[in-house]
Amino acid sequence: MINSLRKLKDRLTRTRDTVFGKIEKLISGRKIDDDLIDEIEELLLKADVGLSATERIIENLREKADENKISDAEDVLALLKKEIAAILEKNRKGINPDAGPKPQAWIIAGVNGAGKTTTVGKLAHYFRGQGKEVMVAACDTFRAAAVEQLEIWAERTSGVHFLKAQSGADPAATAYDAVTSAVAKGVDILLIDTAGRLHTKTNLMKELEKIRRVTEKVIPREQIYSRLIIDGTTGQNALSQVKVFIEAVGCDGLIVTKLDGTAKGGVMIAIAEELSVPVDFIGIGEQKEDLAKFNSDEYAEALFNA
Repeated sequence: MINSLRKLKDRLTRTRDTVFGKIEKLISGRKIDDDLIDEIEELLLKADVGLSATERIIENLREKADENKISDAEDVLALLKKEIAAILEKNRKGINPDAGPKPQAWIIAGVNGAGKTTTVGKLAHYFRGQGKEVMVAACDTFRAAAVEQLEIWAERTSGVHFLKAQSGADPAATAYDAVTSAVAKGVDILLIDTAGRLHTKTNLMKELEKIRRVTEKVIPREQIYSRLIIDGTTGQNALSQVKVFIEAVGCDGLIVTKLDGTAKGGVMIAIAEELSVPVDFIGIGEQKEDLAKFNSDEYAEALFNA
């Protein structure tokens, strides 16, 4: 845990230094009064924590202050970390690749440029590291470079099965072939990479629905998971993206990318509070090892302390 926490702290430097670290400096040596709490509230909103989550955190902070249960900066920091971790932990079911029949099919979706294809490659590396049989299906059949990129990522991890279709082929047909092949090969985890799509484009969202339907023709829906890739640099815009994807194909969990290069890491708190969607993994770098299984307590700790 120490090594993973240290790495997380290093990669969240921009989010911490830009906003959350300012809270720590703000409360140092200050009296815990209404003025200070108002300033903390303003900083949380600037950190993309969102109105609902901020109100919950501030309400609890005021309550504890009124009851004289907090008296100094360390008490305030401890409460903030506890509240943030509790919000992030809501509705988390955990990831258990050993649960239930095989294969588990993960439909990976997201908007253009969110880092989806790269993340699929990192997921393949992660699950192979757990000793799982992994297949990657390149169902982004409209962007030839995406297939090539994903194939390179798959080759970086020994033993990953890779399936692709011809350029321009029907993505749903490719997904169907992939699930059928995964069943035949005894694969544990099938990662279905889909084309990046704007959440405002109805026809593209319907294509995702079709991929889900054909997958259910081969394996039970209980074995199918929808994972959404969110670019951590998008801030509050991520909320509207998640809402639309939930309506189209559901969302069992988020994978938040590019957290090492953004000051907007607080948006994960807003999504967890307002949409009750858990974060499963976070991307904190460019290498295949830079995909971390999400830990709420570690994340809350890393937001404040260098």
